[in-house]
Amino acid sequence: MTELTALGVGEALDLLRRDQISAIELTEAHLARIADPAAPPNTHISVDADGARAAARELDRLPAQRRGALHGIPWGCKDLFHAAGLATTAGSRVLAGESAGESAGELASSDAHSVARLRAAGAVLLGKHNLHEFAYGTSGENPFTGTVPNPHDRSRLAGGSSSGSAAAVACGQAMFALGTDTGGSVRAPAALCGVVGFKPSRGRISTRGVIPYSWTLDHVGLFTRSVADAALLLRELAGFDADDPASAEQPVADYPALLGGAAAHGLRVGVPRDFFFDGVDGQILAATEAAMAALQAAGAELVEVQMPDLQHSRDVSLTVQMPEALSYHSRYLPERRALYGEDFAAGLAVGQFMLAESYVRALRMIGRYRRQMAAIFERVDLLITPAVPCIAPPIGTTQIELGGQPVPVGNALTRNTSFFNMSGNPAISIPAGRHDSGLPMAVQLVAAPFAEARLLAAARLLHD
Repeated sequence: MTELTALGVGEALDLLRRDQISAIELTEAHLARIADPAAPPNTHISVDADGARAAARELDRLPAQRRGALHGIPWGCKDLFHAAGLATTAGSRVLAGESAGESAGELASSDAHSVARLRAAGAVLLGKHNLHEFAYGTSGENPFTGTVPNPHDRSRLAGGSSSGSAAAVACGQAMFALGTDTGGSVRAPAALCGVVGFKPSRGRISTRGVIPYSWTLDHVGLFTRSVADAALLLRELAGFDADDPASAEQPVADYPALLGGAAAHGLRVGVPRDFFFDGVDGQILAATEAAMAALQAAGAELVEVQMPDLQHSRDVSLTVQMPEALSYHSRYLPERRALYGEDFAAGLAVGQFMLAESYVRALRMIGRYRRQMAAIFERVDLLITPAVPCIAPPIGTTQIELGGQPVPVGNALTRNTSFFNMSGNPAISIPAGRHDSGLPMAVQLVAAPFAEARLLAAARLLHD
């Protein structure tokens, strides 16, 4: 059982194709890991064991010529994604019910676009993962569904908002997971939990059927154990969706086929030391420098770059996030306001007092950021930064010291990630060894919009 849950997607697919394992064996192994009392708690809000077993048995009856590209691969998703026949709670009493023991609310009648694609490819959905309520927060602490602990040290945070997805992949409860990333909610928990966290370009994967937090900034992202697995999954998920206003009509490459070769030869890798390297833990800085040296040894050129002024970039992001969140949640507030958690209720209240003028100015600033980034990517092919400036903080942490200054935990964990939601660039968090504490460290690579093939090929040199 343990061996099966340690496999990568590519490895498992090879065994399935050669009939050395079956879909039901792989599914049962992961369901057993979810149920194992020794596994980290609170990773799941719901587990569809019966549905997963039925799907796996049906897949095992298919002849080889009818098997999909992800035949028999068990996976999970953040509980913002609609999946037909399952409840979507968003980790909140607003949708799940007033008491913690109450059964979840209405069942979804259809799949989110990404869920439908994965099912069509033969992947087996195991269940829905825990999260920070309605994706509002990066600690992953949830008073209603429980806090997901870090798989490497249960006294510490897994990060958020996609906390359950990161932890589930890290501890063998899913071979991969879907999350959402509005300011770093895939990349930050991936970095803290020691897995790959990949946010493709804005519009590359449809967000249709996913409960929104901020329409302008939301991205669907992936948690995997390898860059090769991320490439394989992107090939299945990418593509234009005419029913999603944010979807981009861009060519989709055969990403796994483009991972090989001299991926770094001749690449110009930008190093934005100002802001992104400020206040970072010394061992994480050293790991980032080692990753830079590895790219240079593989033939890349390191180029110092000057980024836009980012001092107020988080304020710009929040000025867009909160009014957009309020716009969505206005449907629930008149009757269910008391069911929201304190932190999200406070955020929605802030959104009520933001002027339309401020929101428009923030959107214009985002447009400016995108133009400035386009100019930078005329000079370089990639950027490299530390993914998160610190190791996973203890559960209950409210502030983190960065460079001798106390910083709210959410601001600290997304310091290096949130800008790229505004710019729309694809970005990936890659494990970069262990801190002396035993906790994971990670670096981040960023590419020009829709240059995921280049990004993944370079990332594979640093991981896999």
